[in-house]
Amino acid sequence: MKYPFFASFIIFIFVLAHGIRRNRRLRNKAEADFWEREEQANATRRKPLDDLVYVRIPLEELPTGVLTDTEEVQGCLQVLTDLSKEQIVNLTGYTNTDLKLRYGAPNLPDLSRMDENFTLLVQTLERWAGYLWEHGEADAAVRVMEYEVSVRADDSSAYRRLARYYRDRGMDYRIDDLVTAAVELRSLSKNAILRSLSEIRES
Repeated sequence: MKYPFFASFIIFIFVLAHGIRRNRRLRNKAEADFWEREEQANATRRKPLDDLVYVRIPLEELPTGVLTDTEEVQGCLQVLTDLSKEQIVNLTGYTNTDLKLRYGAPNLPDLSRMDENFTLLVQTLERWAGYLWEHGEADAAVRVMEYEVSVRADDSSAYRRLARYYRDRGMDYRIDDLVTAAVELRSLSKNAILRSLSEIRES
């Protein structure tokens, strides 16, 4: 009875050791590939930024006159006003290596600043929309959130609130528009957003 158990144990150890060696080889290869790609990226010369899609903040189309007597809204509007004078680009999903290979290493500081501006934009819009929504200004909040979706912000709360807003008003076809926009996201939250939209549409 001991021999079959011993043989099975030996086979298990062999399979385990093989798996460990294989994982180590794959990890080493991935690391080598990364550094090779990074070296190539660092050697890439400056390239034109002609294909960048710059984000514009249409303050004149947003509900800038709602709850303006509150510090929260005033703070959001000040940030948006300042950002409207800057270059903003949504580079979510691209690594620094990706950007250097595509646009050249010398452009990375400018690209990083544009991406940071986009992150600040999304954070500010999320805060503004949330404040409006929680203080009974749903229609105004919807205008802010629809702008978020239009610039492919990955604010999951905006997608959920918009989906419920559309569903409750018999505008289910607008949820399809949200799905279309979410499919184009390069964010890690993309799948979670799509699941939320599906659940709300089917509820």
